[in-house]
Amino acid sequence: MRNHYETVFIVTPVLSAEQAKETVDKFKALLLEAGAEMKNEEHWGLKKLAYPIQKKSTGFYQLFQYEVEGDFIAKLELAFKRDERIMRFLTVKLDKHAVEYAARRIEKRKSTAKA
Repeated sequence: MRNHYETVFIVTPVLSAEQAKETVDKFKALLLEAGAEMKNEEHWGLKKLAYPIQKKSTGFYQLFQYEVEGDFIAKLELAFKRDERIMRFLTVKLDKHAVEYAARRIEKRKSTAKA
């Protein structure tokens, strides 16, 4: 059964912007290879962390919203754990209300971008 998920992860700030983009592309490719349907992708940029992680106070934040088979999430999270460029990650399964909210948020963002 395909479920809706949202993953936010933080890439280490010691990378250049290009290296950070390559890291994001790696995980996006991993999702697409598993047959995931990408619903939304947002790059939030370099942000200050609430507390230091690995002695770093900033990180590149990235959001993926997608639909994929549930058993793939364990493989994705294992890939995050094995990659030293990833400081933290969180994957959440979205219920129907969260999916509707995310769709409205995406539409609102698109309409403000056009204006």
